[in-house]
Order: sequence, then C-alpha cells, then structure tokens
Amino acid sequence: MNFLPLRPNPSILFIVSLRRQVNTNPLHYTKNTAILVFANSAQMELTKKSIPKGESLFEELTSETLRKVKATGLPYFHISDKEQEGASFGERFTTTIQTVFAYGFENIITIGNDTPQLKTRHILEANAALNRGKTVLGPSLDGGFYLMGIHKSNFDQKTFEKLPWQHCSLFNRITFLLKLTKSNLYKLPILSDIDTLTDVKRLASYRKSISSAVLQLLALFLQPVKELQTILSSLFSAILLTQQYNKGSPLLLHS
Repeated sequence: MNFLPLRPNPSILFIVSLRRQVNTNPLHYTKNTAILVFANSAQMELTKKSIPKGESLFEELTSETLRKVKATGLPYFHISDKEQEGASFGERFTTTIQTVFAYGFENIITIGNDTPQLKTRHILEANAALNRGKTVLGPSLDGGFYLMGIHKSNFDQKTFEKLPWQHCSLFNRITFLLKLTKSNLYKLPILSDIDTLTDVKRLASYRKSISSAVLQLLALFLQPVKELQTILSSLFSAILLTQQYNKGSPLLLHS
C-alpha cells in the first residue's frame, strides 16, 4: 500500500487505509504514528553503493522491509527516488517527513531498506516509545541510524536539513540536536546496514538475525571472495612447501 502521490490529501489517505488496515478509524491515523519507508529503487542504490550487480539484493531488501512494515498494522508511506523532491539527500528526506506530518500524524517512524536485521518488533518498540513521549533512534555501525521515530513538535525541517546526512558523524550530531531540544531519547539496538561489500561479508555471518532469502543473495557476493581465498591459500601453501626444501646454499651451511 503506497500513499502516492505524496501530497497532503487526507481523504485519499483514509480511503486507502480503510481498505487495507486493521484499524479503520480515521481519527486514529490523524493522531498517531505513520511509518515512512524512505528507500531508493534498486537501480538508484547501485549508482551510490559499491556493490556491483546488487540489483536483486536491493529488490529483495525493499520487498522484505515492506513485509515487515505491513505486519505492524500501522499506516505507511513508501517513497523512492522517483517521488523524492530536493537537491540533496537532507533536503529530500526532511521535505518528505514534513509532507507526511502535513497529513495530520503526530509521530513518524522513518526507516530505509538496507538493514536486513531490522524486525517488525523493532518498529513496534519504536512506536510504543513514541507513544510514551520519547524520540527514538536506531544507531547503525557506520555512525548513522537505520530508524528514527520523532514527534512533530521535535521536528524542524530547516534545522534537520543541515545535519551531516550520509556521514559517519550523523548519529552523534542528531543526538546532540535532540538533547538541545530536550527530547527524551530512546535507543534501539545497534544494527548494520549495507553500503559496501565489506558490509555484505559482515552481515553474512549473522545467520540467525537475517532471512534465508537475503542470506542466499549475500552468499552470491561472497562466492568469488571464497574462490580467491582458496587460490591464495593454495599458492601460499605451495610457496611454503618449496621453501621447506630450500633452506639456503649447502656450501654456506657447511662453511
């Protein structure tokens, strides 16, 4: 269920919500939480991330993310690069958040599509914390965050737009900003997102926290690495075997 085009037209929002959501009370949606899946298309992801031929991986990540979001029962927006507006990431992201708030929601939970360890329970945990008046961040290993849950009273578009988006200092900077606004911060567990082949290799070892479908796709990227490691290991063993019988000149050893 995608609420597109993303324009402040509550009547369209409610019509779609009434058909697909468990809670059919429009007042519930205007006063509570919406989920924003802010995720580029697979084609766009490949232009920005150093993961060659990763289209199938990112398509599966997006599909899996949407399944987890739907399982929450909360209304949601899925906004890809085709619907985003703005010159920079910060401008596109904050403009989208502001537009969702314009529908009348009090809270927004924002997530991307590149954190396979993210579970439905993390989103529900964020929603529960928001309903207790807290601001929620899910920190990622690279210094950013994979989830942000924020109340409209704590969000100023111009201020948030100036944050160092897509930089390793983002989590620390946004945490500092939230402290300045006296927000009561609630932190989710640290998770790893996928930006590089190094991330792929690391995540492939977390078998218990990642779906089998994603693990199979991750394994495809690791296969060439394993083959190279096997070749290098064999070559190194051959060198050692040669050196074992060539300790030096016999004449020098007996001189």
